[in-house]
Amino acid sequence: MERVETRELAYFRAVAEELHIGRAAARLGIAQPPLSRAVRQLERRLGVELLVRHAGGVRLTPAGEVLAREAVTVLDAAEAAVRRTKRAAEREARLVVVLKPGGDSDLLPEILAAYPDDPAAVPVDFKVCDQDERVAALRDGSADVAFLHHPAEDFTGLDVEPLLEEQLLAVLPSNHRLAGRQELYLADLVGEPVARWRGRPALYGKGPEVRDAAQLMQLITLGQAVAVVPESVRTQLRSGLVCVPVGDAPPATVVLAWPEWSTSPALAAFVRVAAQVAARRLPRPSALGRVEFVTAGSALGHTRVGFPASA
Repeated sequence: MERVETRELAYFRAVAEELHIGRAAARLGIAQPPLSRAVRQLERRLGVELLVRHAGGVRLTPAGEVLAREAVTVLDAAEAAVRRTKRAAEREARLVVVLKPGGDSDLLPEILAAYPDDPAAVPVDFKVCDQDERVAALRDGSADVAFLHHPAEDFTGLDVEPLLEEQLLAVLPSNHRLAGRQELYLADLVGEPVARWRGRPALYGKGPEVRDAAQLMQLITLGQAVAVVPESVRTQLRSGLVCVPVGDAPPATVVLAWPEWSTSPALAAFVRVAAQVAARRLPRPSALGRVEFVTAGSALGHTRVGFPASA
């Protein structure tokens, strides 16, 4: 089997993203002829054509499209491995927890009060991120564990521990036609500009795409969007907005997520304490149609929980 160096993948990734040898060379800080030779050498070694050259630049062949996707995965994994290795060598171990504002459903204070009592506990640092950045922080090695929500996130490559469920609410301007209702149903929102998170499937409508809660609240205030969100978002409401329960929407599940195969005792202790704290709250996660399975050699000795792709 032919081995490909990460340097070659980095070169090809730049070409695939720029679709132009000259621009890719400038981005990499190298001359154009060596880059062209490197790509042709990669094609000869793999025995496939990766690029179609034309006067305006290049386009990817089907094989090139596959390698471009795989190159991103491999290079990101290599960078994450380096980052985690360096963090492991730090003199004082720390656990980095990432969350969005209000994304812990008010579990964190109790978790942080109990966590130091565990023999494996280490100091905890926090990163407060936008919607997109939490999973990215887990995958790039800059964070150890994140508070996320099902079904809004992609859990590929992650292990998760469900903590608790939150009712879904519709957030509306106070002058909206539905604002006076005691309860709504998803059918009531058909035709409404239901906002969707950037890079996520449109679960309840095809309204404007938003990157964070501040942008979402601004659009709702302006009458440009409505939203279906977990109950914990109440704490971020602006004046002039109202929340109405959505009776037939499946609840959102607050979960802790971490990179699969992690072996950190400090992380295992944090997940264990979080699960104990959540167990004292109601409601607990229901089946949600999820599939539960135990993986041999699993990171923390926990059950890995997978959610169906259609959820």
